[in-house]
Amino acid sequence: MRALEAGAGALLLEVDSAEEVAALHAELLRRRDAGDELGGVREIVPAARTVLLDGVREPRALAARIARWRVPPLAPADGPPPVTVAVRYDGPDLAEVAALWEVSPEEVPGIVGAVTFRVAFCGFAPGFGYLTGLPARLRLPRRATPRTAVPAGSLALAGEYAGVYPRSSPGGWQLIGSTDAVLWDPAREPAALFAPGVRVRFAEEGSA
Repeated sequence: MRALEAGAGALLLEVDSAEEVAALHAELLRRRDAGDELGGVREIVPAARTVLLDGVREPRALAARIARWRVPPLAPADGPPPVTVAVRYDGPDLAEVAALWEVSPEEVPGIVGAVTFRVAFCGFAPGFGYLTGLPARLRLPRRATPRTAVPAGSLALAGEYAGVYPRSSPGGWQLIGSTDAVLWDPAREPAALFAPGVRVRFAEEGSA
């Protein structure tokens, strides 16, 4: 783990993998909720390989303490029950994805449905969560030519991530399905359906 001061009252912690980010994020939340060990930290924001702490009173002292922590790996079942999202497997790239996985399109819902994803971090657009959990054998390249408009609710895959587009926007991920789930609603608390650490399952619409 590498720690860098990121401006007044901020500390950036850098690790080597998405799994380490998830474990560090969970440990930081646990310790913050257990007391004042984090020295008044207001925000804990994970990203692909970093976690940003904002509101740190003494960044260097906190970095030294964190360096001595033993951060346990995060077990797949850690956390509250998964959020289940109903999906229609009607994406324009479904057949191509099935061919890359060397299965039939009819098998894709079962393959995706068997994975419990975890929101690693959020970004790109309000409500967009980068979901990890795909086995290495299922990871896919981005499309060579991004689409200028991906429909809202599209379930997409790229690299180690899955994601659902909360609104229409450009995008180069592989589109395998769609959902009517509302990913971002400012009138809801919380506004985002997906938040860092939340586990997610995708169930084929109409399945029991």
